[in-house]
Formats: sequence, structure tokens, C-alpha cells
Amino acid sequence: MKTTKKAALSGLALTASAVLLAGCGSAPEETTGGTEVDSDFHPCLISDEGGWNDRSFNQSAKEGMDRAIEELGIEGTEMESTNANDYAPNLETLVSEGCSLIISVGFNLSAATVESALANPDVDYAIIDDWADNDFDGETDAPNIKPLVFDTAQAAYLGGYAAAAWSAQSGVNKVGTFGGAQIPSVAVFMDGYQLGVEKYNEDKGANVEVVGWDVESQTGSFTGGFEANDVARQTAQGILDQGVDVILPVGGPIYTSAAAAIQDSGDDVLMIGVDSDLAVKEPDLADLVYVSIQKAIDQAVFDATTTAATGEFDVEPYVGTLENEGVTLSSFHDFESQLPEGLTDELAALQEQIIAGDIVVESPNSP
Repeated sequence: MKTTKKAALSGLALTASAVLLAGCGSAPEETTGGTEVDSDFHPCLISDEGGWNDRSFNQSAKEGMDRAIEELGIEGTEMESTNANDYAPNLETLVSEGCSLIISVGFNLSAATVESALANPDVDYAIIDDWADNDFDGETDAPNIKPLVFDTAQAAYLGGYAAAAWSAQSGVNKVGTFGGAQIPSVAVFMDGYQLGVEKYNEDKGANVEVVGWDVESQTGSFTGGFEANDVARQTAQGILDQGVDVILPVGGPIYTSAAAAIQDSGDDVLMIGVDSDLAVKEPDLADLVYVSIQKAIDQAVFDATTTAATGEFDVEPYVGTLENEGVTLSSFHDFESQLPEGLTDELAALQEQIIAGDIVVESPNSP
């Protein structure tokens, strides 16, 4: 485990506009600067085992916390977990260091976060990609936890449609996906992806196949974790061996295993990034990254932190959607000029229909 502290900066007031965290799918509201910040406010962030350099949700969360700490001009603590055994002791350490807000990154920290929150009712908590509802009664298990969740299936639907369009244009007519651990925040990408491919087939009379996932049975290809190891590479290779020309790896660093498998194969296969814009985060892979399905985790962490700093923290769940830009599809970057004719307009129309409720992306893993 590793602890990183940001040095305190001068001033205890917000000097720039801050966006208050949107409640349950509503758009963020802007507030003017100059709001007083509690001088004792100490925000803290704990990663899951993927670590801060996963080019995905942990890194995005850290970027949001770094920005909040800098703009607030205060000290914060960021603690990196190397495995699941770190979660509970890392949370204990953060409490002992006087953290007034603790944000846990990821579904896997749910049980440990609930336990810590129940034991420390005076501390505010937030958790990314989880409702903190481990007894499945429909309510968060501790009254001081704010869920930060994302209806990623909406953006993944657009990504799946775009993947199908690319594969149909190439004549391959087959796309694939695989995940890390089979948890809702991973499977929701795969659900939306397949449903988007099916929408393309319906609209175009096409027959693009998805390998690696079946939304109806909720079965598919998984590595069992979030490490970029031999298992991840073999899993990626198993998808490539089925003849796909677009692949969606869902699970933090496992995209590096997919990239390595693609490069070694020499096949003309493109990859879709998740959480962050992978072509920007990994410019060396830009020639492989078709598009990315993004979650605004950094903004959610920033908003939760700045809101808590001014004494306005609330535990109402935040749900990121296409409407509030909590989930988005990135630019196609280098592939813009190679897209099937009319695709960008079709994607824009689909997005409008999803926002309007005319299309409902029905993923069993959506929040």
C-alpha cells in the first residue's frame, strides 16, 4: 500500500466556480466562488487493487481528487491498495488520520466501506460504482455513504452501434468483448455494447455477431480480476481467435493485455477503451483505439469533494447518464475520416432518443 499526500496551498476558499454534484441523474448546478471551506476538512481517496496508474477508473478518480485538493487549497490523502486484503486496514488508516470525507473507488471496496462507515458515523463516505447495498434491501447499508454510480450501458450502446458499423463496413461482421471480474460495473458495459450491436443490425438489416458476452444469459469471457497478466492476455487472444475486428476489454489495466495480443497477432483489429479516453491516456496505442466509452468519475469525485468541503455534502445517490454527461462516447480521433458514412449523425440521433426516453437501454446491471 502507498500513501500520497498533496501539500497544502494558500487560501481556504474556493476561488473558481465549482459544480455541485448532481443528485440522482439531474444535471450539475454551478455555484459562484468564494464559498468558505472548513479549515479542518481533510478529503481522502482509496483505490482498489487496480492502482492509480490503471489508465481507467482509479486514475480518473485520483485526477478528480487532485484537482479538488488543488482548487480548495487543502491537504488530502490518497491511499493505493495492492490487493483486496488492503481495503479494511487502509480504511482504518484513513480514519485514524482524521479524514472527514473518504471516497472508495470501486465495487470491490463495498463491504469494507460499509463496515468503516457504520463504525464512524461522523465521517462522510462516497463509493464509486456501487450502491453500498450488500444486503440487497434497496437501501444503502450505512446512512453516511453517497453512491456515485453510472448508467454506463447508455454510452456503451453507442459504442456497440459504432463497433458494429465498423465491422460491417470491413466485411468481418464480428465484434468481441471480455471483462475482468464479473461484477455489475463491468457487465453493464458489455450489456450496452451488445444491445448497441443489435440495434445496428435491426436498423441496417445487418448480421454483426458479438462474441464474449450474452446479455440474456449474463455469461461470457472474464479474466477473474483486473490484472494485466497472462490470463488476461489469453482471454483476449481467445476472443481474437474467433475472428473479430473490434474488441472491448472491460476492466482497468486488462486493456494492455488486449493491445499486446492484437499487436502480436498482426491482425487488423481495433480496441474500444473504457472509463477514460484511452487514445488520450495512452497515445502510443492511439492507432489501435477506435473510440472510448467514458464515465466522468473525475468530475463526480471533484464534485463530491468540493461539496463536502463547504458543508453541503448529502448522501443522495448520483447517477451518471448521457443526459447529465456522466457517461459519454469519446471522439473517434484518428478514425474520424474512416468512419462509415452517416455514422456520427446516427449516433447523435440515438443519443437524443436515449435522453428523451424513446430508447431505453435495458441492462440488468444498470444502477
